[in-house]
Amino acid sequence: MLTHIHIRDFAIIDELELSLGRGLCVLTGETGAGKSILIDALGLVLGDRADSHTVRQGAAKAELAIGVHIAGLPHVIRWLEERDLHLGDDECLLRRVVTREGRSRAYVNGVPTPLATVRTLGEMLVDVHGQHEHQSLLHRDSQRRLLDEHGDNTARLAELARVYGQWREAGLRLETLGAAQDEREARRDLLRYQLRELSELGLGEGEVSELETEHQRLAHREELRSGALALHHALFEAEDGAVHGLLATLAARLETLAQTDPALAEYCELLQGAQIQVQEAADGLRRYAEHLELDPQRLEWVAARLGNIHELARKHRIAPDQLPSRRDELQRELAALEDPEQDLQHLQETLGALEARYDQLAREIGEVRRRTARRLASQVTEAMQGLGLKGGEFRIQVQTPEPPRRSPSGWERIEFLVSANPGQPLRPLGKVASGGELSRISLAIQMVAANSLHIPTLVFDEVDVGIGGAVAETVGRHLRTLGEHRQVLCVTHLAQVAAQAHHHYQVRKTTRRAATLTRIAALGTQDRVEEIARMLGGLEMTEQTRAHAREMITRAQGL
Repeated sequence: MLTHIHIRDFAIIDELELSLGRGLCVLTGETGAGKSILIDALGLVLGDRADSHTVRQGAAKAELAIGVHIAGLPHVIRWLEERDLHLGDDECLLRRVVTREGRSRAYVNGVPTPLATVRTLGEMLVDVHGQHEHQSLLHRDSQRRLLDEHGDNTARLAELARVYGQWREAGLRLETLGAAQDEREARRDLLRYQLRELSELGLGEGEVSELETEHQRLAHREELRSGALALHHALFEAEDGAVHGLLATLAARLETLAQTDPALAEYCELLQGAQIQVQEAADGLRRYAEHLELDPQRLEWVAARLGNIHELARKHRIAPDQLPSRRDELQRELAALEDPEQDLQHLQETLGALEARYDQLAREIGEVRRRTARRLASQVTEAMQGLGLKGGEFRIQVQTPEPPRRSPSGWERIEFLVSANPGQPLRPLGKVASGGELSRISLAIQMVAANSLHIPTLVFDEVDVGIGGAVAETVGRHLRTLGEHRQVLCVTHLAQVAAQAHHHYQVRKTTRRAATLTRIAALGTQDRVEEIARMLGGLEMTEQTRAHAREMITRAQGL
């Protein structure tokens, strides 16, 4: 559910912080106070398009944020985790920034996020009724999903989607095999030949580097030997100017100086260490030259093996050291081609079995959909009668095209149809002209399907348009009942609806320094009486209207 809303420099709101509770939360206030602005701001955070006109006059940008408690929403947590957007706690923060130039940025838990992704998340968290662009029930996918959830079809659909995926994969494999059987045989022959060549080569990991190093050493044996001996001579054996002798002379002179100033003693140690290292280097070079033997046969073998390796690498168009991994890759491809599942007859049998299983599941799902559609339509039609839609009718059309087409969601095409008034033809839900009628029809659907929906927060923007009296009280009771199962945020002008609230917020407009601003406050018991009395009697309130307001609140709390 929504835990808080923060708005800064949006429309006529300079800054607003609102904490929300569970149950039915109503927003009331005089016309033009800015109640719908709050709903607009919520829509922006949830992914609506933005423009520069939403930024408050004189401000550089508008900032909007909402906090949502997601502890009881495992599917939302899983969705966030899959996208590395979950903080690991029970709160999810959505934020939107809109600049004066009309640029916009969206964030989920502090991470910059594409608007389409935010919109998908928003549809799982909040459902806004009364604004066509926010109506999830206007989309056929949402209508189908609601029908299936209400009919407890979820498990069957999951199995259907799994079978459909296997059927599609098998069909693609079969199509590939049937069109390229000869090519597959030729490919297997080529793979066997290439693997035989690579196996006979028997190249080990790292062997190319070792062979190249050895080849360099064998091919340049004389150059290496003469060079090592020359260096040995210069370091140790030269009669005039050997490095080791020169270091010994210098060390002796420095040792004499150190007797005068002990501070030079450490440099004596360094020169003595250099003598030792020079001697070790000279001895090592001598031993290297003595053991560097000429081996023409070994040189010939190494050169021939490197030639074979490079020739095979050129055939495969890869680097020589990649031949072992290439061999593994070809072995996997050959194994796949020789797999029994790749057999044409086996695939045909598998495909037939999957088609039969899919069709069986699809028939079961279709039967459940039709039964559920009749029951749900009857219940929604009945609920509409008490919501100012006397004589209205709701129907769910479940059509199966001929011939049926397989899909992950089954065969049927689902569409919600409605007639808001007697004598009017049934039309798609999205074609309902009146926003108030659409809101009340949606309310009826939500009430009937409340136990099947997983969206934690429902928002109704002026669902009471065009109603009053007993119908208004019925709407209020429905909303309060709906609030027992989830959070409901409702903008209303009717006292009968506001009296049913678990939490009541008043929106008012103020003027400061020639600027018009919107403020919102949570109302306590006495303030609620005053606000509902205002809604009942206008600006001039009497003790009678206050008493009536108290009675309405008390009666609602006793429901």
